[in-house]
Order: sequence, then structure tokens, then C-alpha cells
Amino acid sequence: MSWLAATLRHYPEIAVFLALGIGYWVGGKSYKGFSLGAVTATLLVAIALGQLHITISPNVKSVFFLLFLFAVGYGVGPQFVRGIAKDGIPQAIFSVVQCALCLAAPVVAAKLAGYSVGSAAGLLAGSQTISASMGLATDAINRLGLPPDQTKTLLDAMPTAYAVTYIFGTVGSAVILAMLGPTLLRIDLVAACKEYEATLGGAKELGGAGQAWHRYELRAYRIQKDGPAVGKTVSQLEALEPKGMRLFIERIRRAGGVQDATLDFVLQADDVVAVAGPRDQLVSLLGEREHAHEVDDPELLAVPAEGVDVFVTSKAVDGKTLQELATLPAARGVFLRKIKRGPTETQIPVLPSTKLMRGDTVTIVGRTQDTTAAAKALGVLDRPTNVTDVAFTCLAITIGALVGAVVFKAGSVPITLSTAGGALIAGIVFGWLRAIHPTFGRIPEPTVWFMNSVGLNVFIAVVGITAGPGFVAGLQQLGVSLFLWGIVATTVPLILGMYIAKYVFRFHPAIVLGACAGARTTTAALGMVCDAAKSQIPGLGYTVTYAVGNTLLTIWGMVVVMILS
Repeated sequence: MSWLAATLRHYPEIAVFLALGIGYWVGGKSYKGFSLGAVTATLLVAIALGQLHITISPNVKSVFFLLFLFAVGYGVGPQFVRGIAKDGIPQAIFSVVQCALCLAAPVVAAKLAGYSVGSAAGLLAGSQTISASMGLATDAINRLGLPPDQTKTLLDAMPTAYAVTYIFGTVGSAVILAMLGPTLLRIDLVAACKEYEATLGGAKELGGAGQAWHRYELRAYRIQKDGPAVGKTVSQLEALEPKGMRLFIERIRRAGGVQDATLDFVLQADDVVAVAGPRDQLVSLLGEREHAHEVDDPELLAVPAEGVDVFVTSKAVDGKTLQELATLPAARGVFLRKIKRGPTETQIPVLPSTKLMRGDTVTIVGRTQDTTAAAKALGVLDRPTNVTDVAFTCLAITIGALVGAVVFKAGSVPITLSTAGGALIAGIVFGWLRAIHPTFGRIPEPTVWFMNSVGLNVFIAVVGITAGPGFVAGLQQLGVSLFLWGIVATTVPLILGMYIAKYVFRFHPAIVLGACAGARTTTAALGMVCDAAKSQIPGLGYTVTYAVGNTLLTIWGMVVVMILS
């Protein structure tokens, strides 16, 4: 053990990887649904390693923290801008109010308890589960101009307060919103979601992941003599289908040859047509017709098809409902399988009245030529790639950090975004630009995850290792009271926010709790709310509020230091 300790002191980079390895492993374990998570587990392991008095350059955490903040901004950029500029303004305003409560509660608690600025910043980060705020708080404390020993004491107190209050901040938030929320607000969450879905024209979707049942199929039918299809063109026949049905003739076999269907192609008896559509519609409409008999024709059904993601960038489709978009020529032969919105890729219900927004990512299925045409009308195809636009990423961070490094004087008070705040704003701006002009700045989802998760956890590991020696003393001094104040700082803003969302902003009961979860950036709570609701409808209130909340709560790390210093 003495050899290991000496080695870690001599090669501190090994200590960082050791903290990450054990932290991710422990954080990935769960017991009865509870998990520490990678951030908290990494912090605790790092604090334990810090007892060995390992010295790590602060530049290490700065580099990774800038990567993390840029990735956060890059993810929330499209939703942040859309939420401010479009119909998400009420939700954005609510998120500001909720975030103000989330700032006020830790500040009041810290004042009443007499905590230092460092402990207050950690209390904010842990009780509101916003780890990133500690980075801006660190910057702000370093700029106070205090003697080095006082600065170190404040910085060491921060991760202690964070670690003590984070556990209830995570678990408590989910319990309060998902279990206590419906009771306090007197909401039947399941019924509210069904009612809200019904107002949008929605119906329960059958099937699910991992089943052999497929939502969309291509089947072959032989046209019989004297059948209703004989003598009609493809467009005429497709127009005869009852309202709400979307069936398309893709290919036709005639006299042994196979050809793609055109709208003016006239059908004859004994033609074999390949019809694409939802499985239930194919069975109910075609399977029971006496003049259309299903046949097995592998060659006819060998249609090049794909499922692709499309970034929605077109102004022409922005704000239009799916029902309106289904009438466009480019929609023929294409079926919408999924809509993802926001930084957490919240899945939006596919309903006739669901509005498509610029910045959404939609998954469409169909023949390759049809999906290509639809993608051209909607925006830009986002085909899978492992290549990151590194030049874009690094230059964007550089620009943001340079802007953040500028210091303005308000009297004797220095005002600055800091390089960290600049990187965050750069991520928002360039993430938004990428969404509406996805011809540059490609950062694959795995890379964004790496920058988000590993970037933050390297920062946390360095913080924990550096603060390790002072952790035990701080925990003994403030542990119990700090945990109780953390409960107060977590609970009060959430309860007040729920009532404000329902009675002041008058959000629909189905999305109230989702809006609260988004403003507090607690994805775990959204998951529990959706489970309780047995629906994804609460996610409609999550995306805009998350984008605003994630930005403001991160900035609060700097603000809490400014207030209490």
C-alpha cells in the first residue's frame, strides 16, 4: 500500500483514472432502484484517494470542465433559443421563477445556518443536483482576492457540502414530484395524461420494444378480376382509403416484370402490388377484401428501405402539425416512427396534433428514395458517423472562453462570465446554429456523451482528490445539520414550484410535473413521473424548462458566491 500511495503521488494522472474507474463502476450499481450515480460515486472515491495528499495541477480540471460546459450548451442550444423565441415563453418564464426559488432556498439556508461561501455553493450544487455550478463557483471564489489559505478552505468545503446534500437532492426530487406531487395538487396523473392525449387526437400505440410485432409492413396483394382497383390509377386508389389511413403502393409486378409505382400508373387485373403501411391498417383494409388476395412474392417485396434521423430545419414545416404535414407530396410513402426533442432527447408523442419544431430530430421509415425526398423537405439527413468536427469544437470553445475572459468593472466589483461561462454560452450559440444549419459542427452523440460525462467527472475527480484532506473534518463539523438543510433546500422550491405551475401559469395537469422536473434538470424525476403517469405526455413540459434551467442553475454557482461574499 505504501508503494501504491507513493506511485499515485508521483503519477497523479493514475489517481484520476482510478477515481473514474471505481466511480463509474460503483455509480452504475443500483439497489432497489437507488443508485449513487457516476458523479457522486466518483467524488466519494476521489475524496478517499485525496487522503493520500496527491497534488494535481488545476489546469487539468479546467480543460475538462470547459469541454463539459460546451457540450451542455451544445445540447440545450436549439431548445433554449426556441423556448425563448417561440410558444415556449410561458414555460421558459416558469423555469426562471423555479430557478430563482432554487437559488433563494440554499442562500437562505446558508445564512440561517451560518455556512461559509464554499459550503453554500456546495449546498446549492447538491440540493439542486447541478454539479456544473461548482465549476463557476470555483472560478468566483478564486476571484474574491482572498489569501490562498482562506481560498483553499472555501474550495475544500464545497465538495463536502455537495456530497452530503446530493443524495437527497436526487432521490428526494423524484419522490416529491412523482409520488407526493399528484397528491398535493390533487391530480389523477394517469387520467390527466389520457385526457391531454385525447385532445391532441392521440390513441394508444400497440406493440413495443423487443417484440416481434412490427408497426409498419410491406405486403403483396394480387388484384382480382372485377375488383375495385381495376382501371384506377395508383393515386386514385390511394385516395379511396378511409380518412386516417396511410397506405401506399410502392411496386407493381406485371407480366413477370417488377417496376416502381407511379401516381399515374393504371392498375389491371392480375397485377401484384406491394403495399406499405401500418400493420393494423393493412390487415383490416386489405386482408378482408375479397378482391385483393395476399401472395408471397419475395422479389417484389425486396424494396430498399431504411430508417433515418432527420434534423428539422425548414421554416416551412416549423410549427405545423403532423396531420398538416401528412398531406405534403414529400410525405408519400414515409412513416414517422419517433420525435426527439431537447438535450436529453425527450421522446415526444407522435399524435395528429403534435407540432413539429425546428431543432427536432425525427426518425422516419420508408423506401430510400422516399425518405430522401422527405428529408429534403424537412431539413437535413443526419446519417450516422463517428467523425467529430474537432476544428469547430475547439474554435468555438476558444471564442467562448475569450469572451468570458473579458472583465468589466462595476465600481470596484469585477463582472465577468469567466472562461467557463463563456464556454457554456458558446455551446448554446453554436449548438443552435448547428441545429438550424447542420452542415458543419457535427459532434456525434457518443462524443457529446463523453464530453458531458467524462468531462464533468474528471473535474469532479480532481476537485475531490484536492479537497480530500479537509473532507473528514468538514463532514464531522457540518454533516447532520448540512443534510437536514439540504432536505429543506431541495423540498421547498419544488413544492412551491408545483403550485405556481398549476395555479399561476395554469399549465395542464398532465405537464405540470414534467415542467417542474425540467426546470430542476432532474431527469430521474421525469422518468418516475412518466412511470407514474403510464405515459410520455409529461415530457412535453420538460424540454424548454430543462434548457433554461440547466443554464441558469449552472450560472447560480457564480451568483451564490457573489451574493454571500
